[in-house]
Amino acid sequence: MLELDPRFLAIVGLSLRVTLAAVLIAALVGVPLGAWLALSRFPGRAAVIVIVNALMGLPPVVAGLLVFLSLSRSGPLGDLGLLFTPAAMIIAQTVLVLPIVIALTRGTVEELWSEYREHLSSLGLSGLRAVPTLIRDGRFALATGLLAGFGRASAEVGAVLIVGGNIAGYTRTMTTAIALETSKGDLPLALGLGMVLIALTLAINAAAYAASRIGARFAG
Repeated sequence: MLELDPRFLAIVGLSLRVTLAAVLIAALVGVPLGAWLALSRFPGRAAVIVIVNALMGLPPVVAGLLVFLSLSRSGPLGDLGLLFTPAAMIIAQTVLVLPIVIALTRGTVEELWSEYREHLSSLGLSGLRAVPTLIRDGRFALATGLLAGFGRASAEVGAVLIVGGNIAGYTRTMTTAIALETSKGDLPLALGLGMVLIALTLAINAAAYAASRIGARFAG
């Protein structure tokens, strides 16, 4: 049966590992950067915000090309030998998710700071010292942002294909496998992977909706 096919399980497992790793890295880097961007004031801040917001719509193939050039033998990171490995795919997906996390964190923290600024300042929590409290209060909105990033990464084809090479049993993800197996005529495997992606999309949207509802309830 399809669900017991080792190829099927390996593809799904790799896809989840790569995407979860990318979202985790983006969260560890993007949440602090977004909070800092929300509370800091410096020359060129508006330009940085515009650039981050623009990168949210970065075409995946462009992100893949940039990572490919960086990891190729003639690139600055070529000595690491990461091209056509799962690590390269994680880097490419992190590049796609990171702007989303930074932008949504900045918006959330900035909104909470404008609402609770006087109260937090009276407690001695001004500037960056207020970040932990603001992140804790905005945790449900931030969770929604991370889920949005997970959704984009899990459905991505172009970037992971460029840097991963779609190598069977090594760098083949659900999206690249669906494209390949459809072209080969192996529709049962393609449909099985497609159903997993649909179920994953539904689960992500349900989790995001639940997080937003819980956040609104706590805010109320």
